[in-house]
Amino acid sequence: MKQIAPFIHLIQSVDSLKLLQEINKQAKKANRIIDCLLQVHIAQEETKFGLDEHEIKALFDTNSNELHELENIRIVGLMGMASFTDDTEKVRSEFRYLKTHFDKIASNLTTHDSRLTTLSMGMSSDYFAAIEEGSTMVRIGSLIFGARN
Repeated sequence: MKQIAPFIHLIQSVDSLKLLQEINKQAKKANRIIDCLLQVHIAQEETKFGLDEHEIKALFDTNSNELHELENIRIVGLMGMASFTDDTEKVRSEFRYLKTHFDKIASNLTTHDSRLTTLSMGMSSDYFAAIEEGSTMVRIGSLIFGARN
């Protein structure tokens, strides 16, 4: 984080308050505000991580000062990774779940600095479904650069 804080525009996969605090610390040193997407755990796979519904609600709780004290970060959206499966209905269901939470959180925010504008879901294998379910950002590295070794 120390090396990249002066240069980055957006951090996608923030999955804990501890990580938000570290990003804030490094952004402050670099005299910047860094946009972040909270990673939501939507897949039922051990290899996928993220915040659950209750953790996200606690972060955005207006009575909580934890998020409000982090002056050098701005939460601009959510991101999630669907299950790695050929079951397109399961994938769509996970995307719908994330879109529902995105809409619910976005409608409850009241300040201009707390607007959610980005919903990042969908990768090279499922981005069409993600876009149809409301994604505003997709991650298609494999389609551009080829599969990893």
